[in-house]
Amino acid sequence: MESAPENARALDGTATGAAQATSPQTEVEGRVWGQLRECFDPEIPLNIVDLGLVYGVKVNGNQANVQMTLTSPGCHLGGQIAGNVQERLLALGEIEEANVELVWDPPWHQSMISPEGRKVLGLDGG
Repeated sequence: MESAPENARALDGTATGAAQATSPQTEVEGRVWGQLRECFDPEIPLNIVDLGLVYGVKVNGNQANVQMTLTSPGCHLGGQIAGNVQERLLALGEIEEANVELVWDPPWHQSMISPEGRKVLGLDGG
């Protein structure tokens, strides 16, 4: 099962990831995170999870709620990225409703990029 990035939190504020017990709900949540890793910012060759754009995921039954941001509030591709997220989540058999909320607090910064993402983008100093 894929786990959430260590800095990610569920929408209710609880930590997500490996610390949670495995259950059908967390398996679905893991699949949701997997789908999010297939969504890319068209201007940056990195998925939105490794970019640090996903702030939270909550799965309630057949509904997935994603709270995310963009690299800048003026990003003209925000609708396209959010639409891609929704489309990928709805492709999961367990998800019948997918809500994507764009938020601006906290503002995104390059420091939110995962260590793996930093390597891909050549930001790891090496």
